[in-house]
This record gives sequence, C-alpha cells and structure tokens, in this order.
Amino acid sequence: MPKPHVAYVIEPRFPGGTSSAVAAEIEVVSKFARVTVHGLSTSMFSGRDVSPNLHATLDRLGLEVMWDSPTISGDVVLFHNPSCLKFQDKIATKIITSHLIVIAHENFLRPSGAEAFDVAHCMAQISACSVALRKSLAPISDWNRETISQWHANGRQLDNWSILDVDWFNICAFDILDPQPQISDRRGRLSRPGYEKFPTNDVMETCFPATAECNVILGANPLMADPMVPAHWTLYPFRGLPVDRFFEMIDFMIYFTAPTFRESFGRVMAEGIAAGKIVISDPDTARIFKGAVIAAQPDQVDGIIQSYLKSPAKYAKDVRSAQAVLSQFSPDAFARQLGPILTAPEKAIA
Repeated sequence: MPKPHVAYVIEPRFPGGTSSAVAAEIEVVSKFARVTVHGLSTSMFSGRDVSPNLHATLDRLGLEVMWDSPTISGDVVLFHNPSCLKFQDKIATKIITSHLIVIAHENFLRPSGAEAFDVAHCMAQISACSVALRKSLAPISDWNRETISQWHANGRQLDNWSILDVDWFNICAFDILDPQPQISDRRGRLSRPGYEKFPTNDVMETCFPATAECNVILGANPLMADPMVPAHWTLYPFRGLPVDRFFEMIDFMIYFTAPTFRESFGRVMAEGIAAGKIVISDPDTARIFKGAVIAAQPDQVDGIIQSYLKSPAKYAKDVRSAQAVLSQFSPDAFARQLGPILTAPEKAIA
C-alpha cells in the first residue's frame, strides 16, 4: 500500500519555536508518509532565507521548499500558523485535498481577551483558496485551545471548519540530560527577541536580581541597546550562543512574558526541562506542560529557588519528574495520537 501524501504549507522564514516545531514534525511524518513542503512568500517576511533549524532538517531528509506553487495537493494538507497571513489579503495558490488541517500556533486571544490577530481575515484567505472535503483547525495545547474556544464563544465564526479533539502538540525530541549534582543560584532566560516575549523591567529585575550568582539572557536583542540595563545581566543576542552552552551556564530557567502576551506552547521551556533544569513560568504557560513547569508569580521566584538550593536532592527529583512528562510530547506519542489522521484521511472524513 503506498504511503499517503502529506503536503506542508508553511511560512519557512519564521524564527524560533514555530520553525523548530515544523522541522521536528516533518522528521517524524516523513517516516510514514510521502512529504512535500510548500513555502508561501507572505508579506510578513522578505527574502527567501529558510529558518536554520528547518533548513537543516529538510537538507538531511533530501526535501526542498517549493515556493509559491500554483497548486498544492495531497491526501492531507497541513497549513502551519495562519497568522503569517495577517499582513495580506490573498494567497496566490490553490489547495486541493481530502483533509485540510490548519495548525494554530498562535493564541487567538491575548490575556486581556482582545483578539491577538485578525483570525477571521487569515482563515478566510485559506478558505478562499482551498477545495477540501474536510477542514479542521488544530490547537497545539490546552491553553491554545481555550483561546480558540473563547474566540468562538464571543460570536466569531469559522464556517465549515471543525476543531480537532486532539492537540497538535510540538514534538519535543531533545536529548535528556541528568540534573547537575551541585547547583547554585544561576538563572537564565531564552527566547527569540520579540518585545512581546519580555516582561516589564520591574519583573525582569525581580526575576534576575543582583543577588543571583549569574543572570544569563539569550535572545536579549531588545535589551542590548538600553543603556540602563543592569550590569549584573549577561546578555547575548538571539543565536549569539549555542543553546547547549547556555544551559550549561544556568540551573534555573525563568520565563515570563509581556502581560499582553502568552505562549501557545513554549518550546524553549521543554528544552530547559530536557537540559536538566528547573523551569519556572506563569500559571497559564506552566499548565501546558502538565506539572513539568513550576507555576509562579515573579515575586515567588526567589523563594522557589532558595528552597531548591537548600535541597539539591529535591531539585534532582523534580527535574527527573518533569523530564518524564516530556514523553507526552515525544515523536512516538505524535505518531501514535496524530499519525492515524494523516495515514487514513478517508476514515477521518467519514
């Protein structure tokens, strides 16, 4: 029996977690399906430089990005991250498939309840260019699903689209490292350099104080031009330090964002857990990782860290417990839970 054809429609220039998630997914799906990858030249980016992680994966698999194909077809077509269409009005291609699945990498609503982007505008472009027996929207986490449900409950409509019952989670196929036997108050933070990724200055100073042994911030581009940035912060630009080296420099990863923004998944936190670190974040973000990330407010961070410094054995135990949770986001879990949707689209439609 021939393998099903799964066609990816992506904006391949997305930096950070989006392209890394797509790369990890293609790696898994290519084992049980024939994969093609179609890039859209959206108005969000210029040039044709594919994100490094994605480029490396495609090169290893012998795949290439086919840019702006007039027609895209497959047994299943996966459209990743519809927010890439927010700066334009039309997609210059036609999508023909049995099952079109749009993976919603971005939350539909901000923490305030305001719309995060013009969802209906982006989805309308996809609807207008597609012919499909079934159209599905796939949330990537519990929190992402909640924002989609709230968006819909507020009276917004997506005609002829259904929401998948299962989350289209990020695959976390990282090397699992043992926690360090000796820990100290070494704190760090990693993200791409968007302003929405960073909390207010007072929150940053609370989480990364002068009393810490070190504060390493990777992806600190927005901070590096600020002459008032504290001297006790060690700043690196995005991709300015190998990620494995970054994790060698810290024992606690602390991740809060702007009050107007929440992660829909937060792939960097999974990386921190796999690297053998305690990861601390806000309650909405922490819930995505089902107990593997410690939920806290910024003013609770010091107390949490001090308690672990007094009990390295508890640190190691909690890191290993968190790492066990990552198995829920493994390649095998993805193939088991989502593979049937891709390998039997006719059954999914029925």
